[in-house]
Amino acid sequence: MTYLLATGWTGDGKDGLASGDGRQQWWWLAADDETGDRRWVFIPSPFDLLRKRQYCQNLVVTAKMPVRMVESPAPASSSGANPGQTSLQPCSLLSVGQTFSGTQNVSSPQKEEAWRVNVRIQGCDLNHGYVCGTMEALNVPMADTPVVTFWEGEIVDTKNYTFFTNKWKATSEVDIDHWTKFPSFSPLLSQVEVDGGKSLDLSNYQYIFMRWKEQYFVNVGADCGLTIAGFYYVCFSCVDGSINGYYYDPNSSPFQKLELKTTNEGRSGFSFSSYELQ
Repeated sequence: MTYLLATGWTGDGKDGLASGDGRQQWWWLAADDETGDRRWVFIPSPFDLLRKRQYCQNLVVTAKMPVRMVESPAPASSSGANPGQTSLQPCSLLSVGQTFSGTQNVSSPQKEEAWRVNVRIQGCDLNHGYVCGTMEALNVPMADTPVVTFWEGEIVDTKNYTFFTNKWKATSEVDIDHWTKFPSFSPLLSQVEVDGGKSLDLSNYQYIFMRWKEQYFVNVGADCGLTIAGFYYVCFSCVDGSINGYYYDPNSSPFQKLELKTTNEGRSGFSFSSYELQ
């Protein structure tokens, strides 16, 4: 893992690298100039960054944005993926700053209910199969304000991650039950049943499959009445940027559907809501 150098940290520290109060802040850091790769880095405290400054000589900061540190995914040998596979092709609709809007159906047998949802991509690293962002749920019962969560995602590229989750209380049967909800998964099913799809080449497939796991609440406390114990199975269309997903949590209503469409917000700049993390 390469640690990137941030400048302009909010606070009174030299070179912007140290803040007197040590609060969490969010930044967008750029990777080296040769590859143009961008890494999203979450900095627990500015003093951690000072200790990592020695790694930053060949890196350049490009802009200020929310970020999170990404640990390298599990080695392919332990995750069941195939390190020889090619990374997915970049898609402009799945890029930093892209926003999506739609609904999540949270209906139960007792009640029909849907929340309006906004999603913003805060980081995307196809080489490591990583994506992260924020999810804002509106008109949530018992919530006075929209509820914002930060999520991290695994991109199913068969290089870093396969279709088998192997965690979060999801068995291979649960995986198959959810992936088969997506029509675009049908051509892949037979091979996924054999080896989780690790022998598939998805580098030019028109759909990108992901798992999104909410990590924490951004603007409300954990006692807000909602749970983030589960995760989303996600299918993203590289053609039109639409997103469909299904939430899995053995303790929640099954197959809560997420439907999002891409928006134009944020494509011409960095105008987005910001939140201070406590």
